[in-house]
Amino acid sequence: MRKRLIQPEYGRCVQQMVDHAVTIADRTKRQQCAETIVALMARMDEKHSHEDDFYKKLWNHLAAMSDYQLDIDYPVEILRVDERPVITDHLPYDQHRIQKRHYGHILEQLVEQLGEMDDSDPDKKEELTYLLANQMKRSLANWNKNVLDDHKVADDLAQYTDGKVQIDADHFDFISTEKLLSSVPVQTQGKKKKKK
Repeated sequence: MRKRLIQPEYGRCVQQMVDHAVTIADRTKRQQCAETIVALMARMDEKHSHEDDFYKKLWNHLAAMSDYQLDIDYPVEILRVDERPVITDHLPYDQHRIQKRHYGHILEQLVEQLGEMDDSDPDKKEELTYLLANQMKRSLANWNKNVLDDHKVADDLAQYTDGKVQIDADHFDFISTEKLLSSVPVQTQGKKKKKK
């Protein structure tokens, strides 16, 4: 049965080199072997070589791969896996129920805030209504241009605000559908170009 790799990103050959280094009796040769292994690991992971603690990470990986049995003079402080700080608190991932996915959570929040606005500043409310209704139309066009309809946007806006914000779709200053559809990228997902 094969031994499970402790640092699988370096592969079985590097693990075998580390296992061999542990068995070397001469301390000087063991040290040279360890330095050669770390140099090889560095070449395998060159994309991260600009990081400040790059070599510290490599030496710690070497120690872990030897199950902390490699007796050499490490140039950095070695932290055993069981001594490393354990992060127990996970970042919370907000779960929001989105009524209409094509509008998204942020747009829904803004429309709800629009519905909660009082009429003390009608110009501000009217401007926000104009911006949000047109953004809703853009989002709808990005989602499915075949169902793009000013009346649908007006109905959705009324539904989101519990009827507090009503717009007349026939007289509202929506962005023109032609202009909007010309700016919506054509989706080519799943279509393959024919070779000539």
